[in-house]
Amino acid sequence: MRVLLTGHQGYLGTVMAPVLAAAGHEVVGLDAGLFADCVLGPAPADPPGERVDLRDVTAEHVAGVDAVIHLAALSNDPLGSLAPELTYDINHHASVRLARLARDAGVRRFLYASTCSVYGASGGDDLVAEDAPLRPVTPYAESKVRVEDDLHALADGDFTPVFMRNATAFGYSPRLRADIVLNNLVGHALLSGEVLVLSDGTPWRPLVHAADIARAFTAALTAPREAVHDRAFNIGNEINNVTVAEIAEQVAEAVSGAKVVITGENGADPRSYRVDFSRFRAAVPDFDCEWTVKQGALELADAYRKHGLTREDFERRFTRLAVLRAATDAGTVDDTLRWRR
Repeated sequence: MRVLLTGHQGYLGTVMAPVLAAAGHEVVGLDAGLFADCVLGPAPADPPGERVDLRDVTAEHVAGVDAVIHLAALSNDPLGSLAPELTYDINHHASVRLARLARDAGVRRFLYASTCSVYGASGGDDLVAEDAPLRPVTPYAESKVRVEDDLHALADGDFTPVFMRNATAFGYSPRLRADIVLNNLVGHALLSGEVLVLSDGTPWRPLVHAADIARAFTAALTAPREAVHDRAFNIGNEINNVTVAEIAEQVAEAVSGAKVVITGENGADPRSYRVDFSRFRAAVPDFDCEWTVKQGALELADAYRKHGLTREDFERRFTRLAVLRAATDAGTVDDTLRWRR
């Protein structure tokens, strides 16, 4: 299968591309390249691809493609809140435009990287399934809800959108992100000796390893159409539904000598949800997650040590908001996050 992977030079795409290739797919990439240089360790071998802003995609980019895996986005809540209008322009409008172009070009399957953040303010200890009310609390999560709604309207007998609601990602990627919870806490622990938690530690977080996300998308590509057509799936495993305080304790076990410090200075986080992941396992019986939070913390600690993670890299090169602010301050990217020619 010829697969267009958007965001192939991002945190998840860099992990996913080789998994798709190993499964026998021909992968072509498409990425704006804003984070292509955020590499920790050896430079990854990218699939063939183009450096294109998502807002500038044309019919030529989807010609001859069997399926699209759409990861590209302004990714995470703080970044989305920086410029909400850009979040909606890129994450929502450009994503739906890509889907229309794909459908018109005869693409059969469109796997969309949504998020469990759509449940944002669910609260409580009950497991949240895909039919639960959606309560996004950030522009990032709201943009994902809007795309799901618009892709649902595009579904027909020839075009199958699938909404992959990923739990919060973790784990090593050659293109690292340090601004997601487990990756961040492990970095703080190694660099400062403290597992620093700024909330009160009580919110629930569902987590999933980047490699398990890659395997889930690969499985969804070839799953029977009737099992996945126009359906939403939570991607993760119930064992990785953990509180922020529990994540911190796992990090302290992985990083010898690190001490958990819960300051509570940011108060209670309204984003709290435990997630039911059984629907995807029922639809794709051969799939289940392989990674636990504890294994991920150990993997990250080893990778950070091995590749010599520094505080400057941690706070600047591997934090999405800092990367974009540095690029705009330097004038290489304009205030709409487009490269200056």
